[in-house]
Amino acid sequence: MNTIGVIGLGVMGSNIALNMASKGEQVAVYNYTRDLTDKLMEKSSNHSLDPYYEIQDFVQSLKTPRKIFLMVTAGKPIDSVISLLVPFLEAGDIIMDGGNSHYEDTERRYDELKAKGIHYLGIGISGGEVGALKGPSIMPGGDKDAYEKAAPILTKIAAQVDYTPCCVYIGPKGAGHFVKMVHNGIEYADMQLIAEAYTFLRERLQLPVDEIAEIFESWNQGELKSYLIQITAEILKKKDDITGLPLIDVILDKVGQKGTGKWTSIQAINHGIPSSIITESLFARYISSLKDERVYAETTLAGPEINQESLDKEVWIEYIKQALYMGKVCAYTQGFTQYKMSSELYGWNLPLKDIALIFRGGCIIRAEFLNVISEAFQKDTNLNNLLTAPYFAEKAKAYQTGLRKVVSEGINSGISLPCLSSSLTYYDSYRTGKSNANLLQAQRDYFGAHTYERNDMEGVFHTNWQ
Repeated sequence: MNTIGVIGLGVMGSNIALNMASKGEQVAVYNYTRDLTDKLMEKSSNHSLDPYYEIQDFVQSLKTPRKIFLMVTAGKPIDSVISLLVPFLEAGDIIMDGGNSHYEDTERRYDELKAKGIHYLGIGISGGEVGALKGPSIMPGGDKDAYEKAAPILTKIAAQVDYTPCCVYIGPKGAGHFVKMVHNGIEYADMQLIAEAYTFLRERLQLPVDEIAEIFESWNQGELKSYLIQITAEILKKKDDITGLPLIDVILDKVGQKGTGKWTSIQAINHGIPSSIITESLFARYISSLKDERVYAETTLAGPEINQESLDKEVWIEYIKQALYMGKVCAYTQGFTQYKMSSELYGWNLPLKDIALIFRGGCIIRAEFLNVISEAFQKDTNLNNLLTAPYFAEKAKAYQTGLRKVVSEGINSGISLPCLSSSLTYYDSYRTGKSNANLLQAQRDYFGAHTYERNDMEGVFHTNWQ
């Protein structure tokens, strides 16, 4: 009998199945169309993979309680597969959704299947196709007893850091997919921040691509060490086989998105959570899609004078490094603030220190300072904002000048730096004890009688302004 089944044999599903088989599991595999099943079996010599072409045969091949791992496109395809499976399942069986499902869909499916006695785990998976094969970061949510039945397999296929699997129980119902959703939001911001640092190096410092690649490579040896910094250096070294140019220079500047960043921003907006950097990264992708309009606007709209004074290269490379570090810390801070505030809102009790640790391996946003983030939440379980943790407060004291200089120079040079600018705005807004919100509240009371509170006495007040 097979120990686990995988449905959905695209790149991610095939690699998850191969990962499971390589770790000693006997894996049943099924795809809605048989071509992907055949393709997987052709490229695999692993006899631990057992192909099926009928859903009933697939289900009946599994040991009970059955464990079925879905790697299917989010949305209606998931519901369709579940409806095919349910007639052949029994109480106690476990369905695991490893796709990028919206956490609210996961909660709905959880409730529907629970009524039938079937367990449903929403499992965030990060690491792309390589991670799926060699070990991803895994974020399981659902009933803890169901997770514990699946945990021996999940922890075995996860990335391992310091002999510890990058997999931990996240929380009930949709918590796992929620954590993956916000992970992707952080990823959007991180990628945009890196792109802005690259843009400043290229356009303001006028550095060649090869030299910028070396700068990113050196940054990856220190406190900025991360997967995204590493692959950026590799990307910038790559030459185009057709033109001989740096490949980056022949890639069209229009970027896509699959929805998780948008979901992160919408959830934050709906619940009053300040995730401005993540949202700016989303808007940056949207404006990139207006390629024809941007090309026209470049010839029509005025910018600053092109004759700019030269900058000391070594000094400004350090400023950019500091600005990028500050931007990254602010973006991760916003993501973890979203975790904390949502955990309180939904009663999830998310393990923030453990979430930081499982992001250290396999996943796209793995970075050196995740250890420090975990330590910060371990030392202060009530920590509201990572920027106020002693380590990051000291870093901000040292690096905020670099962020200010880069943002100011970018503005004066007409270089768009939406996420670096948003990071500085967020930092300054958060450290402002007395803001301009009193004027906003007075305006609201003036035109809408919305009332206001006073800072010198208790109660709610309204003024007849006219």
